[in-house]
Amino acid sequence: MIACLPETMTAVGFSTPGGPEVLQPQTEPVPAPGPGEVLVAVAFAGVNRPDVVQRQGHYPPPPGASPLPGLEISGTVVALGEGVDQWALGERVCALVGGGGYAPYCLARSEQCLPVPEGLAMDEAAALPETLFTVWHNVFERAYAREGETLLVHGGTSGIGSMATMLGRLFGLTVIVTCGSPDKCARALEIGAHHAIDYKAADFVEEVKAITAGCGVDIVLDMVAGNYVARNLKCLAMDGRHVTIAVQGGAKAEINMAVVMMRRYTLTGSTLRARSDAFKALLTREIREQVWPLVAAGELRPVMDRRFALEEAGAAHRRMEEGHHVGKIVLEVG
Repeated sequence: MIACLPETMTAVGFSTPGGPEVLQPQTEPVPAPGPGEVLVAVAFAGVNRPDVVQRQGHYPPPPGASPLPGLEISGTVVALGEGVDQWALGERVCALVGGGGYAPYCLARSEQCLPVPEGLAMDEAAALPETLFTVWHNVFERAYAREGETLLVHGGTSGIGSMATMLGRLFGLTVIVTCGSPDKCARALEIGAHHAIDYKAADFVEEVKAITAGCGVDIVLDMVAGNYVARNLKCLAMDGRHVTIAVQGGAKAEINMAVVMMRRYTLTGSTLRARSDAFKALLTREIREQVWPLVAAGELRPVMDRRFALEEAGAAHRRMEEGHHVGKIVLEVG
């Protein structure tokens, strides 16, 4: 089923990797949904660190995905592909997508969409999927977080950091975060962190040791990698789990594997974009069952930073790269 749609649209993409200025409006055909897909008239698109890395030329889309940036959207279903019966035209959804969010129309797998409940604004809905899916999978599935455990999160006021803080609190974790200034530490505490460490003013390893009375944390959610990894391991309790989801500080790390063995550490990590549709469908189902009731009840909302018009995507990327944001940046599309 397809509503009356235009043949073309003005999206934002880039032809050559580079700085934020390479993001420019471009005319693209409005895509048609294939089997199992829905076409969404995009209201808002989330801006995420992987979008920046893609624009820089270091994170190409997986085969079959749109080359346009944008991994999460909110909007209205305007066309249904063959076999889609769980959504109807006009329904409000948010979705995790493999690309193409920086556009007025975007394809999404029907099983990777979530309903936008009453009381959830559409800009907030667009700011949920990428961070929520990433944190849930890595903290609660890969690191099998349990109530009563302690979680250390780097980048406490980022989209990922704020989501990890809020989910951690909701599911009974004690959350320690690191931030780069006293102001950001204060914001992290307002968001819900139990402890916030200014890593520019103090050694986070020693601070974690003091906070935990020398016991260490059960889980580290790491977006830095590089030389942080060895320091993170010093923060872990016996049987601790270290989960890497980005390598902003470098892809290589040198660690003492004897310590890993003696303290029975688990080192893991993941990227979400390249995972199979079947995996993402299962992840969506679990989030809908375990987390979405908290969203519907108003207990979980993303921390919002700023919204930019779609044509200002370059400015949105620049703000993210400057590191001044707290929470999620979104693009207003339609």
